[in-house]
Amino acid sequence: MIDAASLAAAFGLGFLGGAHCIGMCGGIMGALSFGISDSSRAKGFTILLSYNLGRILSYGLIGFLFGSLGYLLGAYDILRVIAGILLISMGLYLANWWRGLTFLERGGAYLWRYVQPLGKGLMPISSSPKALLLGAVWGWLPCGLVYSALAYASAQASPYQAAAVMVAFGLGTLPAVLAGGLMAERIKTVIQNRNIRSVFALIIIGFGCWTIYTGMPHSHVHHH
Repeated sequence: MIDAASLAAAFGLGFLGGAHCIGMCGGIMGALSFGISDSSRAKGFTILLSYNLGRILSYGLIGFLFGSLGYLLGAYDILRVIAGILLISMGLYLANWWRGLTFLERGGAYLWRYVQPLGKGLMPISSSPKALLLGAVWGWLPCGLVYSALAYASAQASPYQAAAVMVAFGLGTLPAVLAGGLMAERIKTVIQNRNIRSVFALIIIGFGCWTIYTGMPHSHVHHH
């Protein structure tokens, strides 16, 4: 059974993390927009959507893999605590109060060295299928926000639930990333406002604290 609350939480995390998404994926979205500048508006929008579909499908696949690992380990309470810690770290990262999460991104960079050339081989993007494949590759980009969502997904009850959580997270990032390709400068100016980022960061930190609380033994005793 799919847990609607977990899907909503994952979607909210993706939506609130839009500022980070603009920074991580804004460049490739801008390149896609530039590459199709001479094409029709409809074709350009289709290519942007295809790229994001590929990216979200990759998130679902990674969520399934991590969810399978979490299912085998079975330590859901511990995984929720780890997820909460990463979410708090992500909030601090977004507000630029603490940049410790960059160490985790550096670790993922080793895998990205082998994946990135696949994306370069697809450039320039001239069709939706190529954009879909590029998005699928870009879904593996080292990203603290994605890692935080993955930790939360791995604490779900099944691999399928974990995959659904990551798809919901990806859909949450869609407005910011898609808008970043269409109105890059305007969206970037709004999202990079210090006050807006601080509010988003505090909400994510609060969500992280709640995730840790639900992973503590006393929370289950209270529930029963």
